[in-house]
Amino acid sequence: MPVVSLSIPETMLKEMDELERSYGFTGRSELVRAAIRLMVNEDRERASVSGETSGLVVVTHDTDEEEPVTQLKHEYDAIIKTHIHSKLTASTCIELFLVHGDAKKVGAMSKAFQAQDEMKSSRFIQV
Repeated sequence: MPVVSLSIPETMLKEMDELERSYGFTGRSELVRAAIRLMVNEDRERASVSGETSGLVVVTHDTDEEEPVTQLKHEYDAIIKTHIHSKLTASTCIELFLVHGDAKKVGAMSKAFQAQDEMKSSRFIQV
């Protein structure tokens, strides 16, 4: 199996180690492989949707990381029907986007949020 080197922020490494213990993985590599499998499966599901679709894009981020959210919100304004912003804690915000439109555009929006390092989490839920 090829070896791949990764740079991971210290806070994320601590979270990985906690997940490793709580899920019973035998090491970090096993955890990373499982996470990649989840992302590949999610991408396949998103790619299989065609035509028009509706759903929620749910994003969490630090309160001081609003700029990437604002930029993407403007970029995908045509498919965003409703946007709700709320502070979960003093340092974390959640963004809920109700989206409707071409499945490829909705998928691209979801991927764009996932690709942002500033996002703590990003999830698309088809409805």
